[in-house]
Amino acid sequence: MRKTLIALLFAATLPAVALAMPEDGKRHGGEHGSQHGAQMFKELDLSKEQRQSIGKLMREQMDSHRDITQRYMDKLPAAEQKAMQDELKAAKTKNEQAIRALLKPEQQKNYDAALQKMAERHAEMAEFQAWKAQRAEKAE
Repeated sequence: MRKTLIALLFAATLPAVALAMPEDGKRHGGEHGSQHGAQMFKELDLSKEQRQSIGKLMREQMDSHRDITQRYMDKLPAAEQKAMQDELKAAKTKNEQAIRALLKPEQQKNYDAALQKMAERHAEMAEFQAWKAQRAEKAE
């Protein structure tokens, strides 16, 4: 069950990765990596409106996957939930370290700064979501 949920979480992020790629098909990290999803859309020669509509649909799909995953996560015992979260965090940390090892010192500084900025945005969003939930409770 745990492996299935982990696979589902990773599969849910793939559409976002494909859409986040610039139109020229080049990634920020260079040419390394799979370009299957982005290449498929590039070959379709989509208009700006079509890209935006497809992007919206894919974001909705990601949200749906996230909701489904959360529904099953909520059914797991607390110990299993924590184990899964710990495993995901460890995998993320390992991946970040592997990426960092491939970078030159100046790139590592920029990468570390980007990770820090992303962590700050996640913390702000978590704080905002908590505030929203608290506000909704008061309104009821």
